[in-house]
Order: sequence, then structure tokens, then C-alpha cells
Amino acid sequence: MNDADLSQQLSYLIARVNRMIEDDLARRLQPGGLAIEHFRILKALEQDRPLPMGELAARILVEPATLTKIIDRMISDGLVFRLPDPNDRRRVLVSLTPAGEATCRDLLSIGKEHEEHILHALSGKDVQHIRRIFSELKLETR
Repeated sequence: MNDADLSQQLSYLIARVNRMIEDDLARRLQPGGLAIEHFRILKALEQDRPLPMGELAARILVEPATLTKIIDRMISDGLVFRLPDPNDRRRVLVSLTPAGEATCRDLLSIGKEHEEHILHALSGKDVQHIRRIFSELKLETR
């Protein structure tokens, strides 16, 4: 492969696929007025709650300062709330409100349809390989 052939560079291909997947999810979330980051926060908190802000930021792949702004908005929307960590006064935890829990239930079909849409384009064996490869991939930052 020629270095100049951007369309075949692995980082480009991953970014392109990510863009397609996120565009599909954003389209599915749009009628409910929910952003992808809100979806990810709700799903992360549904799975494990409450979560410290730093851990939540890492899980949903945003910077802590960005997460603070998103959480402020979600608090205004009545989806989540902050509470002090009983074990560490310096940490703030985030948890779902009853409205956030209800929104998670509403999102179940959207998440399932989105995942099925992606899986439809791949064979079962390809999905297993992709999940294994991406789960095990670790790159050193310099």
C-alpha cells in the first residue's frame, strides 16, 4: 500500500466506519431529541450506577470538562443527578433519575435496531473477529 493512499489506511477506514455507525445512531436518536453522548451516558449508568464523573468520561470517550457540560444539560432535562461519593468527598457520582430509567427502557429498541443494522452487514464470524481484535488492541501513546 502506498502511504499516499488515504482510503486504504487503517486509521482512515476505522474512522470512516465509525462515522457511518454514529450517523446511523444519531438518525435513530433524533426523533427523541437525544444526542449520542446522552445515549451512551444513560446506557453506562443503566449498566453500572452510580459512576464517578472521571470513570463515566472514560467510558463514553469524552473529556471530563465536556462531560460536565453534558451532565449539566441532562440534569436540567431530569435524566440524571449528581451525588457526593460517600467514600471520597473529592469525587462526585452520577446516577439515573426515574425519568432517566424510563428513557433507558425507551431506548432499548433503538439500541437493538442499531446493533442489528450493523450486524446485518457482517457475517457472524466477522463480528467475532472484529470484537476480539478491537477488544485486544492496545496502542502505546508516545
